[in-house]
Amino acid sequence: MFAYTEPASNMASKAIGLRLSNYIMRDDVSSNYSLYVNPEIMVGLSKKIMLHGEMFISNQHKNFLSEGGAFYMKYRFYSNDDIHSHFRMALYGRYASNNSELRQPAIDLNGRHSGYELGFIATKLINKVALSSTISFVEAMNNTNGHDFISIENSGKEAINYGVSIGKLFLPKEYINYNQINVNGMMELLCQSNLHSHKTFVDIAPVVQFVLFSKMRIDLGYRFSLVNDLFRSASNGGLLRVEYNFFNVF
Repeated sequence: MFAYTEPASNMASKAIGLRLSNYIMRDDVSSNYSLYVNPEIMVGLSKKIMLHGEMFISNQHKNFLSEGGAFYMKYRFYSNDDIHSHFRMALYGRYASNNSELRQPAIDLNGRHSGYELGFIATKLINKVALSSTISFVEAMNNTNGHDFISIENSGKEAINYGVSIGKLFLPKEYINYNQINVNGMMELLCQSNLHSHKTFVDIAPVVQFVLFSKMRIDLGYRFSLVNDLFRSASNGGLLRVEYNFFNVF
């Protein structure tokens, strides 16, 4: 259900999801806004394994250009389910390839850097409240087209990502049928610490989420920088995401 991180839960088995994420980010140096568009396809291979394939497109250099893509896999290895509650744990991996110019020491595999990430997620649901925690190791590699990783501010290529997300279902107050609109509110704390420079960024992201007919999802969020010791070229900006799921496809 979370917008900036994945929960330990997976999408439905034998389902295919289409997602379009639009990030409107403000450049910290020029104060100009750029649009980053990430079309994505998601596949629920089983109740334990899901796959994502994603493309990166942006107009940070005025014209919209394709800048690469990423592959993501999540394996839910533990689930303890009860009535109106569950606790789940998952492992995930991500590989990204990017051809854009490298401009920041903070590692971002969601549209700016090539590299890989290995992580762990734990999610607890109690009635209408979900709490999730994520930690991962991330390593940047040289981007393609001759854009080598430049060590800015004496930062290295390895970092730790970590964060906490909390969400609550506000509507409906009582379920009657699957056609009801769900309204979720959430707050996510997103952090990264570079293992070489020991510098850190800390962001907070409030999100409002709408789920329509149990198939379509719309996320509206904004990411604010609380601590920007680990420099990023764009640390503040909005998110508009639309997702649609097809169930029992195969």
